[in-house]
Amino acid sequence: MLQEIEAVLIDLDGTIFKGKKLIPKADDAVAYLRSLGKRIAFVSNRGNLSQRMCHERLKEWRISVREEEIILSSTVTAEFLHVHYPFCKVWTLGDYGLQEELQRYHIQLARKPEEADFLVITLHETMTYDDFNLAFQAVQHGARIIATNADKTFPNENGNAIDVAGMIGAIEATTGRKVELILGKPSCFMVEAALRYLQVSPTKCLIIGDSIESDIRMGRMHGMKTALVLSGNAKRKLLDSLLEKERPDYIIDSIYDIVRLGEEAGQ
Repeated sequence: MLQEIEAVLIDLDGTIFKGKKLIPKADDAVAYLRSLGKRIAFVSNRGNLSQRMCHERLKEWRISVREEEIILSSTVTAEFLHVHYPFCKVWTLGDYGLQEELQRYHIQLARKPEEADFLVITLHETMTYDDFNLAFQAVQHGARIIATNADKTFPNENGNAIDVAGMIGAIEATTGRKVELILGKPSCFMVEAALRYLQVSPTKCLIIGDSIESDIRMGRMHGMKTALVLSGNAKRKLLDSLLEKERPDYIIDSIYDIVRLGEEAGQ
């Protein structure tokens, strides 16, 4: 699996952790990859966390990680707006981490929905009716809609939970407007951000994740090797129904299998 691989892109939800719990021995797997000299980037559609928040969470689980190794959909969204719309005003539908990441890139947050040039939608685990209605008002007053990602579900400690697609659906259904741009996996924006950091050809990369739609699809479209873990969203019983173009190069129970397989191969 790791032959001729120089860098590994690692998903977070369902691959490293589920909700507030670390997937067993995921920290050992990361340490093992580092011991082999592999460059690492953590690529996640977690748009409701900031890079700082995610870094602190990983450190609590004693995972050796630098902030710049963490590439979140919130980070990529903030960078996109900073580069292409530096003077825009943004209203958010999402948890505080998105706002923190936007402010890190000097994106101005609108004081009221009517001022917003963009509504940015991400996961909102503490959402109220008022949050939804204010986002609705922003679009009613002309804000364009972008989203950090469009995943339907994400795995937490209680099973699968509703993800950003649910928030997108509610806004699109009530406003009659469509999301114009999705910045997270499997978009080119996430790949470009990861490769810019890693400085490695995509053909020398392996991506490990639990989502056929985001992780495996992104890897395949950019010439990376792909490894699907069954510790998150994907279940073994669904694999037989996959089209050939959807199939990963490798299927493993969890990221720790990389250590086990490496030890069996004498690495």
